[in-house]
Formats: sequence, structure tokens, C-alpha cells
Amino acid sequence: MKRIPLFEEKLPATPLYRSREDYGTNEVYFKRDDLLPFSFGGNKVRKAQKFYREIVEKQADHIVTYGSSSSNHCRIISNMATALGIDCHIISPLENAHETANSRIIRKLGATVEYCPVEKVKETIDNRMELLGKKGNPYFIMGGGHGNPGTEGYLDAYRELLMQEEEMGIRFDYIFHASGTGATQAGLVTGQLLEGRQDQRIVGISIARTKEAGGKVVCESIKGYLEELTKRQVLDISARDTLIKQIEDKVIFTDQYRLNGYGDYHEEIVRTIDEVESREGMAMDTTYVGKAFWGMKQYLSEEGIRGKRILFWHTGGTPLYFRA
Repeated sequence: MKRIPLFEEKLPATPLYRSREDYGTNEVYFKRDDLLPFSFGGNKVRKAQKFYREIVEKQADHIVTYGSSSSNHCRIISNMATALGIDCHIISPLENAHETANSRIIRKLGATVEYCPVEKVKETIDNRMELLGKKGNPYFIMGGGHGNPGTEGYLDAYRELLMQEEEMGIRFDYIFHASGTGATQAGLVTGQLLEGRQDQRIVGISIARTKEAGGKVVCESIKGYLEELTKRQVLDISARDTLIKQIEDKVIFTDQYRLNGYGDYHEEIVRTIDEVESREGMAMDTTYVGKAFWGMKQYLSEEGIRGKRILFWHTGGTPLYFRA
């Protein structure tokens, strides 16, 4: 019997919803990537789809990746591995080892979780890949779906948004989203650069990293992807170099709203999540999306942004909504 592919060649477009509230006279919309139809949805599905192609092509028999107990990425990759019938091995930092809805799902999916101190992560990954490589064909995915396939997933998403703008007869002045490992932001900004959207600002609300560290990773990811496009002969060298010069001006990565960092639980964020749920009927988690939406509200107020059309990109994390 022929096996049905796990992902279609193109994911279905996720919907845009207009908010019932105008924040500071701004017209706010939500793009609902939490409704992507795989493993409770979220931005990591778009990235997993790209890695899936490589995993199948290379006939990998094991997936190795990295992430904390809260990781949406690890949930989706372990789900993908189970559906493919191959093993999944997750390296996870001891410092963030605690029970979450995602860690329970990962365990039920049969993934092996190996804990180590954060400073030992690279060494542990290298050792595990070497051991697995001696008897099989392991495939490594960086934490958060970082890398060119992950960037390409959100380049595609950006172009999807452009089609929706055209269909609806609107143009967004700002796009806000939760920025963690940086691949989502890298893909969106790459799309902005390639499509020549000079009239738009894409703002990554850091959920953990400092502005210096997080912004640097996003910039490097965009540059790396543009260089790959040149190798593929999709982009000529002159066009690539012109775009690379624009990267730093386009990457807006703010760490003002990360509070105490990754996984922080804050009453102000909880109140924001409860308000959005009661008004929009939409769930957000405290680690990623709720923090980013709260941060967006602060940003709009502090920067005096009014009368603009705003898109908040809901990047998922539905299981983490069940925080009790």
C-alpha cells in the first residue's frame, strides 16, 4: 500500500481575523498559525514541513534535535518522527527541566529525552550524532527549527500573507510576533526584502534573548538564506549583496518585554491572555504568544503608534495554554 505523504507540497493558508478591539486607534488583525492542521498547529509546523522533505530524501532513520521542556518545536518534531516511523532523540537543558503539556505529549509520542547542563549541549549533540551515525543515518535539526529550511517556511508564509492582503484589499504597516530562535523572523524579513516591501516594519518581540544576541542570529540567518539562494541560482550576486546591506535596518528585535526570560510567568501576561480569550475567543500561552501580544501592546503605547494597520502573527503553542 502506498503511503500518503505526511505533509502536502503546500500547507493550507491560515486565516486572518480582525480584532474586536482597536488598540490605540490601530486596526489590529490576527494571523492564526495556531490553526495549522498538524500536532496542535503553530509556526513549527511550517518549519517541520521543510525539514520533512529533506528527511525523506535522505532516508534518515533517526531525528536528533534540541529544546526545553516547553518547546513547541520538540513536540512537533517528535510527532513527525512518530508518524514517519523513525526514532526521535531530544537533547534538553537541565536548567529548564519541568513538566509541561508539551513535555507530556513528547513523552507519549515515544521520543527519547536526554538531559544535560546547558553548557554541555553542543558536546552532547555531537556525541549522540556520532553514536547514531555508526549504526544508522541520523538527521539533525537545530533547536526551534533554526536553519535555512525553517527560514524558507516563513518566507513562504510571508508570500501567503501578501496574497491575502491583495484579496482583502489591505496592507499591513506593522507585523508583530514572538521571536525565539529567530527562524520565523528571519523568514518574514527575507520575504519583505525579496518582495521589496519598504512600507512595512516587522517587529520581533523577544521571549528570552537579548537584543544584541537575538538580533544578530536573525541577521545571520537571513544572510545565510540569501547566500543559499545565490548558490541555487535563484538570486544573482549583485542582488544578494544589495539585499544584505539592508538587513540590519529591517531587523527590529526588541528585548524590552522578555521580563525574566524564557518561560517566565507574569500576572500581567496572564491578565492579557484572559482578556484576549474573553473578547476574541482565542487562546494564547504565557511562554510565547501571550508574552509577545502583551509586548506588542506595550510597544504600540510606548512608541505612540496610532492609526495604523497592525498584524499580530499568532505562532501557536496551544498545549501550553493549559498551564495548570
